[in-house]
Amino acid sequence: MAISLYDATVANYIQTATAVAGFLDRGLAHCTDNGLDPEALVETRLFDDMLPLRFQIVSVHHHSVDAIEGVKAGVFGPPTDQRQHDYAGLQALVAETVAALKALKRDEVDALQGKDVAFKMRSMEMPFIAENFLFSFSLPNFYFHSATAYDILRSKGVPLGKRDFMGPMRMKA
Repeated sequence: MAISLYDATVANYIQTATAVAGFLDRGLAHCTDNGLDPEALVETRLFDDMLPLRFQIVSVHHHSVDAIEGVKAGVFGPPTDQRQHDYAGLQALVAETVAALKALKRDEVDALQGKDVAFKMRSMEMPFIAENFLFSFSLPNFYFHSATAYDILRSKGVPLGKRDFMGPMRMKA
């Protein structure tokens, strides 16, 4: 069975971004139930030298929706979204991410296979073809930032489990 570029990327982005939306919802419910301010979570870091929840969620969007757009354009760089999102803004960004991913057409994503794309940051440039960029750069970053967002919420007492991270699995009908 051949697996398409769409199936290996967009379908996985949708699954995990949907999970991120779910655990952000659980985070808000935890705050509401316990009289906590969800805004305190936005700048929470696991360690001082790590970026906060806000950056993790921006990166979920960046390494999924923006990665596909970067492949289309032939160039991808660090996130440019510098907005100071509040908790509701992070939830809205994830909802926007899921909607944008669901709007992608299988044929348009599959047609990107073999296309040249470069990751550019300042004077550094890393050349890829689309599938190698998505499989070895974009997806690992996407999962890293999704897991880090999950871990930040867990570290603050949000009752989450592995299933919350996995999201809606694509089981046999």
